Amino acid sequence: MPPPPAEDIQKVFIYLIAEAIMTSVHHITVCICTYKRPHLLAKLLNKLQTQVTENLFTYSAVIVDNDALQSARETIREWQSKSIIPINYHCEPEQNISMARNKTIANASGDYVALIDDDEFPDTQWLLHLYKAIQQYGADGILGPVLPHFEIEPPKWVLKGNFFDRPKPITGQELSWQDTRTGNALLKRNIFADGQVWFDPAFGSGGEDRDFFRRMIADGRIFIWSIDAPVFETIPPQRWDKKVLLKRALLRGKMALNAAKSKLLSTLFSSLAITLYACFLPLSLLFGYHVFMKYLIKTCDHIGKVTAFFGFNLVNEKYVGV
Repeated sequence: MPPPPAEDIQKVFIYLIAEAIMTSVHHITVCICTYKRPHLLAKLLNKLQTQVTENLFTYSAVIVDNDALQSARETIREWQSKSIIPINYHCEPEQNISMARNKTIANASGDYVALIDDDEFPDTQWLLHLYKAIQQYGADGILGPVLPHFEIEPPKWVLKGNFFDRPKPITGQELSWQDTRTGNALLKRNIFADGQVWFDPAFGSGGEDRDFFRRMIADGRIFIWSIDAPVFETIPPQRWDKKVLLKRALLRGKMALNAAKSKLLSTLFSSLAITLYACFLPLSLLFGYHVFMKYLIKTCDHIGKVTAFFGFNLVNEKYVGV
């Protein structure tokens, strides 16, 4: 039997290469926790439909509703019927952000998990930039910036005080655990080892992300910053309400105490800080209302820590300002 024509061999060879490439494409699961924000969740799901992949990866979404009443179910059901990517829905009825995060990871598939909050939305190249960065640096995870997106123009004191701005390290910088969070990240799936605590349920109101990264970094994992993969956090007017800002500060203080190596030393330091800030607060008004609010918020951060140390809970809500 004569050998097949050279052009047929070439076609078979090209087909085999294409098949190998397709089967080696990585998969990313976008993990989203949500709580009573279906309109913002819908905006995020809409943005996920237009992610550019350059055929380097495929992606899907896993959503865990942390509302026992399943307030996100109808929104997700609508999107499941028209989405170009698979969307899996689960409910974690106990109001605990760590338990919700753990459920998203447990139901994630593929090589990577991307983390984004339900009040955030990305641009079209978000996943692509995160993916390229994790390949470039060979890191265990890439974190990117979260930029404020105000629904309406906020008061001038809010803008001057930069209350919703976050630190922005340089691209390629290796992060310490103090610089980490889960609002915008791409992580290797294999760092979530079976049988280990991922996000500690003891951090039920927040702070679970820094605790997770602190333990991962202590275990030798490396996380890198990339300025090229921003997401945008929707800031509605109620978020800059003074009471909300102060309650969130009190809650942060409580979370900071949970993460402190020495709770006693941390509380002593905060007690001194409260005294100093209380002396400065009246003078701060001379520099503008935004300066006064900045130091009042700092004071509440420390008050939250001290009161938590003595067993007082000044904020009963798990999620403030949703």
